[in-house]
Amino acid sequence: MLAISVCCEMMLQRGGLLNMRLRHLAHVVAFAVAIVSAAQSMLATAAAQESYPTRPVRIIVPFAPGGSTDALARIVAESLTNQLGQPVVVENRPGAGGNIGMAFVAKAPPDGYTFALVSSSIVINPALYKSVPFNAETDFEAVSYIASAPSILVVPSSVAAKSVSELVALAKDPPGLFYASPGVGTAQHLAGEQFRLAAHVNLTHVPFNGAGPVVTAVLGSQVQMAFASLPSVQAFVSQGLLRVLAITSLKRSPAAPDVPTFDELGYKGFEVDHLQGLIAPKGTPRSIVERVNGAIRQMLKTPSVVDKLSKLGFEPVGSTPEEFAAVIPVQLAKWKKLIREAAIQPQ
Repeated sequence: MLAISVCCEMMLQRGGLLNMRLRHLAHVVAFAVAIVSAAQSMLATAAAQESYPTRPVRIIVPFAPGGSTDALARIVAESLTNQLGQPVVVENRPGAGGNIGMAFVAKAPPDGYTFALVSSSIVINPALYKSVPFNAETDFEAVSYIASAPSILVVPSSVAAKSVSELVALAKDPPGLFYASPGVGTAQHLAGEQFRLAAHVNLTHVPFNGAGPVVTAVLGSQVQMAFASLPSVQAFVSQGLLRVLAITSLKRSPAAPDVPTFDELGYKGFEVDHLQGLIAPKGTPRSIVERVNGAIRQMLKTPSVVDKLSKLGFEPVGSTPEEFAAVIPVQLAKWKKLIREAAIQPQ
């Protein structure tokens, strides 16, 4: 009886050992299958990226057609079409100061077929609006900082000031001066507020609906100054109807080499850069980001493209994805600080 019991116990132990071995073998097989599946997936992804793109690519512009960002997007789309071998089309999704289009891209599949060409609104809106439907730092892959567009300070010929210092003297006397912008939260508006704070002058903001009405208001002396793009006022400057006093870039612009910067006039660090950059949804494959980045940097070496950008008031930049990504948090912090100090109410 004892022998039978011992025998049964040994059989149970062997059965248990066998079950353990079988379970271990099953785990090994499952692990191997998972590795093979992952490898196949990686190979398929790599193959897809190698042949990218295989269908049309779209660039979302978060503004209505006809503006400077839209014009730049069409230049970029044409160049990428030629370089990538697939149609690259511009799709306008305006609304809420650019928030609608940028939110759309944040939620788009990160497959390399949706990009956005954004302006400074991507770094201004988070400080200007009580809430925005995207996170500028975490929802996107930075592709390239394409171009910048400094503004110039102009006054009508009816204003006696022929320099920034003379304008400051006028603006210190009550009630001060009125300045126009294309709207609350635009780069031109913030340039005016930065100047007001830096020079300690009395300035009153008069927002208009777009850049065209701003130029009209300055020409008609309805306001005494404005920050504008050089191309939008160049003809009137040539005719002597408007006078240029300074530019908001840190270095003089090749398009206006005789115009001093605020920085060299003593307003150290004064810079308002209307950035233009390409972004993609977070998680877009690195190989695709690098390929599109390379195509843009190649585009910016083309004289005809540089000439087109100049006519729009843009200065080509070109950057690596890392360089552009580093700009975002810096400018976010800058505009949040300015909007707080200028007491601009969130929209």
